Amino acid sequence: MNDRTDHVPDAPTAAQATHWITTPITADLLRGALDLERTEHGVLPHRLPARARAQCADGQLAMAEAQPSGVRLVFRTRATVVELDTLPTKTVYVGAPPRPDGVYDLLVDGRLSGQGSVTGGNVLTVDMTTGSAETRPGPVGTVRFPGLPDRVKDVEIWLPYNEITQLVALRTDAPVEAAPDSGRKKWLHHGSSISHGSTAASPTTTWPALAASLGGVELTNLGLGGSALLDPFTARALRDTPADLISVKMGINVVNLDLMRLRAFGPAVHGFLDTIRDGHPTTPLLVISPILCPIHEDTPGPGAPDFSRLDEGILQFRATGDPAERAAGKLTLNVIRDELARIVKQRAADDPNLHYLDGRELYGEADFAELPLPDQLHPDAPTHHRIAERFAALAFTPDGPLAAGRA
Repeated sequence: MNDRTDHVPDAPTAAQATHWITTPITADLLRGALDLERTEHGVLPHRLPARARAQCADGQLAMAEAQPSGVRLVFRTRATVVELDTLPTKTVYVGAPPRPDGVYDLLVDGRLSGQGSVTGGNVLTVDMTTGSAETRPGPVGTVRFPGLPDRVKDVEIWLPYNEITQLVALRTDAPVEAAPDSGRKKWLHHGSSISHGSTAASPTTTWPALAASLGGVELTNLGLGGSALLDPFTARALRDTPADLISVKMGINVVNLDLMRLRAFGPAVHGFLDTIRDGHPTTPLLVISPILCPIHEDTPGPGAPDFSRLDEGILQFRATGDPAERAAGKLTLNVIRDELARIVKQRAADDPNLHYLDGRELYGEADFAELPLPDQLHPDAPTHHRIAERFAALAFTPDGPLAAGRA
């Protein structure tokens, strides 16, 4: 059991009669985080280690890695009521309607048993026309899950994938202990905002979380919105994280940021894979190219936001490059897919555990016709389900590249 202290909430409700146990939130209760930072309010899970964070001052990366996609509290208890105090940071875009509060998913013995949100919190206001950002402090809030079955059970609280979340206090009406290891294979995944969660309905319905559930594996999600850029520090984080299975989805951010040319891209991919292999020399490793994104299939970046309907809450994206610039080495999604396929084929001659998956097998032209990308860049909630089902069927089946993930 963890050390604990008794706590009675101040709120004048029926919950006052509950004999509360407050359990310190420590690393042994968390899965999916690579680092845990102590703050004045509690602890802040990070998905990149401190050394990696110190090597890049980019605000987008800082926000993305601190948003806890795939991070969850996991514990065993017979508690019938669970309360979690958190200090979220919610993002507001100037000129756009407020976004809904982030969702917390509660699982009991692997089944979704409750959902909730936390009001209040800090507010990060972003002006996309100028690039400025300002944070206004706010109060701690509470998400409460009552009516849980009165038996010993494994409880998971999945944190909102799109809100930086400081964990302040965990209260229950029965003792809590760290859940034992599930015995499932550990799947480590890296990708862009689509892997991060984009506009999924909740933290357990991002495509990697759904695919992990379908494949019977334990997920660590290093999907970093806007930041899948072949950064060496991200490769080192993947290298140093224990994993039985690894996948890396790369390409879309390199294009929509117009980050590099073909001459730099190939060696950067080799270097990224070399670094992963330094720590995982024989682990099944799947390289995934971008899903279909018509604006960038043959048109280079940079991508740019279209603000014309922002007051309606509709933000769309467009490609601003010139297709003729491909001859000078500018990257498009088709160029990147060809290069990734070539690199994986070359390396696989000496690395039989390295595999390639064309992202259009997860979401292609027929899917776009049926389930178009609402903002021309990110899939919606139903599309996350489709991508997850396709990935599980292609990767985790007995003859798939991540077949070792099957129990």
